[in-house]
Amino acid sequence: MFDSVCKFLVETFASDFATWLLGEPVALTKLSPSELSLEPIRADALILLQSEEVVLHLEFQTQPKVDIPFRMIDYRLRVYRRFPHKRMRQVVIYLQQTNSELVQQTTFTLEDTFHRFQVIRLWEQPTNVFFQSPGLL
Repeated sequence: MFDSVCKFLVETFASDFATWLLGEPVALTKLSPSELSLEPIRADALILLQSEEVVLHLEFQTQPKVDIPFRMIDYRLRVYRRFPHKRMRQVVIYLQQTNSELVQQTTFTLEDTFHRFQVIRLWEQPTNVFFQSPGLL
């Protein structure tokens, strides 16, 4: 249920999400995950939007999952392979409050490899942020 609603909101109000997450109103268009595939991507709430300069990757989660950090670096590398000159902003948005430590993870580390992504825990956000844009409300 959350997946289709989140996808609809982001696709319909992409500018509102860009302003909230990138700090500026950027015109974004949908980027199909199939354009990045080495093998099929099986993601429920993976949303990729792009402009000339940036790719915005949103991952909506209702429950924390241990593989999120790996998935984030995997998507980052796939986007880099396809668009090596574009910046990328990756955000995992947790929708339901939890005490799990997994919602605190913002990095993937493997030996000498390090990757960082942003995490937003919706229940910690000030409500006035969402009243400023119809797409976030």
